[in-house]
Amino acid sequence: MRLLPLLLLSGLSLSAYAQQPVPSNLEPLPPPPAFEAEEAPDEPGVTITKETEQTIEEFRANGKLYMIKITPKHGVPYYLVDERGDGKFARQESLDSGLRVPRWVIFKF
Repeated sequence: MRLLPLLLLSGLSLSAYAQQPVPSNLEPLPPPPAFEAEEAPDEPGVTITKETEQTIEEFRANGKLYMIKITPKHGVPYYLVDERGDGKFARQESLDSGLRVPRWVIFKF
């Protein structure tokens, strides 16, 4: 029995709130800024070259070549990485550094 007056009262309060006048000094929002389709400077650029025996992917950041991925037609891909930034590339079989962080179970539920 108490539910009906409560619903009626809440309905009246919502209708009173909805009938508040709109202020006359409102201005429209400015349009959003235009999106430029140019490549962002933070994103690495990738150049893919397909040859008959292999595919070469060159990775660049800020225009500087830092890694090359070579995928032979038959075989496992490998990487040439410039670790120091001096232009000398060292071969790596994978990008896995070999670092294994110990993990312990603290709590199980």
